[in-house]
Amino acid sequence: MGAAWVAANYSGILAAEEYVLEAAQSGQPVKLAFFTQAQAAEVEAMAAQIIPTDDTPGAREARVVNFIDRALVTFEKDSQSDYTQGLEDLEAQTKQIVPGASRFSALTSSQQIQVLTAMEKTPFFNLVRTHTITGFFASPVHGGNANKAGWKLVGYDDSLNFKPPFGYYDAQPLPRR
Repeated sequence: MGAAWVAANYSGILAAEEYVLEAAQSGQPVKLAFFTQAQAAEVEAMAAQIIPTDDTPGAREARVVNFIDRALVTFEKDSQSDYTQGLEDLEAQTKQIVPGASRFSALTSSQQIQVLTAMEKTPFFNLVRTHTITGFFASPVHGGNANKAGWKLVGYDDSLNFKPPFGYYDAQPLPRR
């Protein structure tokens, strides 16, 4: 996955961003389309370890889980079973590493890192990482990258400096002959 994946799924990514934008502008909490609240909490906790919050916003502040949820009912439908199975594997790995634990999202940060370290070479972790990064750097105009968190992190200035060529379309039409 990577740039080729983004290029192949670009229109679907834009649709997912637009959905999240509409939800964010409505002022209402985003209604999950694929995840249950419990599943969303697990994915959000994973994403928050992949792009953590420190002196800059992380995946949680960028609302990456909402982007992933929408992606799974649009352009990433084929990944639904990967998430369903992956979340079951995450639960099993959590219980194996931290006996008595019930949810990954309830673990301490260091415990979460232990679990993710054990899973980092799995296709599921790679999928969540790819979706997290995509959601974090997606266009905020369409709902991803809330408050331009990802763009600010890399110093990207999205201000448009477009100036139309002088006289090109604002000139008076030539008289008819």
